[in-house]
Amino acid sequence: MRADVSLEDATLIQRSRRDPDAFAALFDRHAPALHRYVTRRLGDSLADDVVAETFLAAFKRRDRYDVSHPDARPWLYGIAANVIGKHRRTEVRFYLALARTGVDEVAESYADRVEARVSASAAHRDLAGALAVLSPEDREVLLLIAWADLSYEEVALALGIPIGTVRSRLHRARKKTRAALGGVDPSAVVTDEEETERG
Repeated sequence: MRADVSLEDATLIQRSRRDPDAFAALFDRHAPALHRYVTRRLGDSLADDVVAETFLAAFKRRDRYDVSHPDARPWLYGIAANVIGKHRRTEVRFYLALARTGVDEVAESYADRVEARVSASAAHRDLAGALAVLSPEDREVLLLIAWADLSYEEVALALGIPIGTVRSRLHRARKKTRAALGGVDPSAVVTDEEETERG
């Protein structure tokens, strides 16, 4: 039997310590958004494996989850960041290929989710090129804010770093990518689907 969808993440995790099946509700709640995020980072071919590995790690670590944090998104994205870190070369190759060709396999696979403000092929190439040359740490902060829609505090929690470090990494990343995008703030880019969810 599935846990009540109205329960906070922390309650679900706490309940799953006694009843492991309760963890399925956490997966149902967060896996789709996490999958979209990973797909944008690494492409569709690795997304299923990365999401599965993320939730497997989360399940194994659920006894250590700090239940004073009702929302598990920062925790899950922090685990995903570590898993994505194993694929840094793939991620950089993905961005460099996009910068060269302008063909975004994520946008091509999900045509209805093409980014509203970065829909032109040249803009995709510019963004991909800028992302490819960012340091992994700066790229992680930028994309957790821009694509995972985490707050500064949530990014700090997810990555286990001070909020001041989040701010300085984001500042560096925005400065470099803004120049590559002709003045457009990369963290302000919102997909059509995200706009619908917020609206």
